[in-house]
Amino acid sequence: MRLVLVAGTTETAAEPGISAAGADPELLRHTPGADLDIVTHGEPTLAPVVPVSPTGCPTPAVATRAAGELLGFDAVAVDAGIAGRTGTPTVDVGAGPGADVREPTAVPDAERTYERAREFGGALPDDRIVIGETIPGGTTTALGVLTALGEEPAVSSSLPENPLDLKRRVVAEGLDASGLAPGDAAGDPLRAVAAVGDPMLAAVAGLATGAVGSGTEVTLGGGTQLAAAAAMVRHAGVDAPLTLATTSFVAADDSAGIAGLADSLGVDLTITDPGFDGVDHPAMAAYVAGEAKEGVGMGGALRLVDESAASMADLRERIVAVYDRLLAGAESSEGPPAEPPGGAGTAPEGEP
Repeated sequence: MRLVLVAGTTETAAEPGISAAGADPELLRHTPGADLDIVTHGEPTLAPVVPVSPTGCPTPAVATRAAGELLGFDAVAVDAGIAGRTGTPTVDVGAGPGADVREPTAVPDAERTYERAREFGGALPDDRIVIGETIPGGTTTALGVLTALGEEPAVSSSLPENPLDLKRRVVAEGLDASGLAPGDAAGDPLRAVAAVGDPMLAAVAGLATGAVGSGTEVTLGGGTQLAAAAAMVRHAGVDAPLTLATTSFVAADDSAGIAGLADSLGVDLTITDPGFDGVDHPAMAAYVAGEAKEGVGMGGALRLVDESAASMADLRERIVAVYDRLLAGAESSEGPPAEPPGGAGTAPEGEP
């Protein structure tokens, strides 16, 4: 079993109020690289951030890293348009950073990214893979793809109050700029993602398509962003079994409607509750309050723990240990001034 983390960026994340992913666009761009480092190395290396929200909610990479330490699964990183730096070796699928969806073309490399990722997914030797993502602003681009495909236009958010009206306005402007109406790209997922998506979605859809085509069992570890990738797979005419493994936090977000979306796409939905309620620790308390909810493969990682001999109590203990190593006495990506772990310099993301 292998965890495949797909990382990318989109200029859509720069819209104020879209996401709790960072203090400003310059700092935001480092989040995907830092997330990859945390999952693979345990701390940021070249990326000068430890990503947390303005209130101190840590990146879901903390939970995914903790699950990896507990279970020992392999992880591979895919570069689908990372704008910042990472010390994690990555598979390059030829993607550049995504433009704002309000540009006429948001992902000019969509077809190349999809095809290279499809080839990579088809070549993986694993019986099963779990695919996760990290991309700030990704729920808005996911909304764009779902809308262009004619699917239910709802997604989750890293914020406690989902700014769906703002996201829908941004997507509507993007569709206008691309000359599309809702549903115009039905049956043509690459047109949808090129117009109003992001490079991560193109890569995940390609990976999943290639992997299921070679007989690999695919679990999409995430929330509504990976549901949008599943929609792309379905609109490409692929009806192979897919599982969407998400967190109880996304499932509780009524504005997202994840159960209805998964059902409409013919995707098996699994929901895992990590038992953060009542835990008095910043690594978990903000999730209970409605922040972050998902990301960086967290839903898939929780599912793997739930299937294993380990317990959620074991995972919670490991999350505290990872968090304390990363953030105790150090600057977070949004927090008070201090030196980040490893002395990487100052600089300051969730279901983004």
